[in-house]
Amino acid sequence: MSDNFNIIIFFPTFAAYYMEQQKTLKAKLSLSGKGLHTGKHVEVNILPASKYSGINFCRIDIESKPIIPALVDYVTDTSRGTTLEKDGVKISTIEHLMAALSFFGIDNALIQLNAPEIPILDGSSKIWVEEIKKIGIEELSANKSVYSIKKPIKFAIQDKGVELIALPYDGFKVEITIDYNSSVLGIQEYQIESLKDFEKEIAPCRTFVFLHEIEVLLQHNLIKGGDLDNALIFVENSLSKDQVDNLAKAFGKNPEEIKAEKGIVNNIEKKFDNEPARHKLLDFIGDLVLVGRPIKGHFILKRPGHFANAELSKQIKSVIMEELKGAPYYDPNQEPIYAINDIKRFLPHRFPMLLVDKVIEVGEDYVIGVKNVTGNEDFFNGHFPQEPIMPGVLIVEAMGQTGGILVLKDYPDPENYTTYFMKIDGVKFRAKVVPGDTLIFRLFLTEPVRRGIVKMKGEAYVGNKMVMEALLMAQVARNK
Repeated sequence: MSDNFNIIIFFPTFAAYYMEQQKTLKAKLSLSGKGLHTGKHVEVNILPASKYSGINFCRIDIESKPIIPALVDYVTDTSRGTTLEKDGVKISTIEHLMAALSFFGIDNALIQLNAPEIPILDGSSKIWVEEIKKIGIEELSANKSVYSIKKPIKFAIQDKGVELIALPYDGFKVEITIDYNSSVLGIQEYQIESLKDFEKEIAPCRTFVFLHEIEVLLQHNLIKGGDLDNALIFVENSLSKDQVDNLAKAFGKNPEEIKAEKGIVNNIEKKFDNEPARHKLLDFIGDLVLVGRPIKGHFILKRPGHFANAELSKQIKSVIMEELKGAPYYDPNQEPIYAINDIKRFLPHRFPMLLVDKVIEVGEDYVIGVKNVTGNEDFFNGHFPQEPIMPGVLIVEAMGQTGGILVLKDYPDPENYTTYFMKIDGVKFRAKVVPGDTLIFRLFLTEPVRRGIVKMKGEAYVGNKMVMEALLMAQVARNK
């Protein structure tokens, strides 16, 4: 706590590892508790999800049941935990649950809740781990894509002593140091070589906070769901009687349960001498999930927090997106994500204007589609009989249809929506497309979808050669 459906992305062109299968839950997991800041009773259902669907949150207390993907693109607040927001709808304090999902290697899940925050429970990941173990894990018939850090990636705030570094490493290794210039907390360190001991060594570690932070939160009418048992509360100096009485009143406790001396004022035992450092590692693990796929690397963390975690995650994702440049890899033997009958569920187009044959990769913010160009295409009768060339306008149309699938895949009833071009910029035709060619389209969002407005960059390839590129803007509208 201190300080978009999400799609697990499959990049065969990367130095990735395919030995593991994607995972989801075997059955629905239901759990409830208080939201930390609102104090409201929150009910959470975690549902199994299909391959490539990723981890997504759904606010079932809102009539439209909006979906918020568990991606760093949607992080809007890190002041009191990690908060995701899309189209004005928020989900907060997600990090402890996300860390538990990471431990179990869960790639796909739909997390339904009836409030804007995940329940705080005991302030750690312990209960989430226990409940997931009861439900069990199911492997899916799709390869897990793991991205390996290839070169150092760094985020730092020099004047605050914050520094996070990701280095190449064939595994998951983390070294963490925290130092808040506190006489009671001191300098704490911890390191792991993998997540294998997460359940016993990290998951039970509770969040921590300093008393002066608690007092500010109480003044702002927050932490209504806080409890003296779900956080370590540190204080640098002895408390006055008024401070003790105020804390007791705020948390519904007897003043005698609050320790007035410097140290841990809520009079609870630490699970480990360096429990705060371990909890910061727990937070980092949960926040790193928001990159969108598991990461292999060696992480050196100095005074991490949710803001720094998010910034490092954004940098890692930016590097991954940069590697998207160049012709997409296409294996015709690979089962498509969406075949032609699936595509007909997303698009209203039919012969002779359905110009996408299959989708071979899909992510929260990108899609790769295929159009097989044959001599039987109707347009070759007039364009041109002696030198058949696919009209450029139809290449643009095929690209737009591929982009429409990227947007409409998240709608429960895509057949009731249509995507319309609003603007096409920067169109460049670089080579002819002729019978026998296989067109491969790759489109990715240049910014999050807002109010149905979609902005994408598209590229079209034949083999390793780019034949067309464009910037597209479209509007998703409900059919009348």
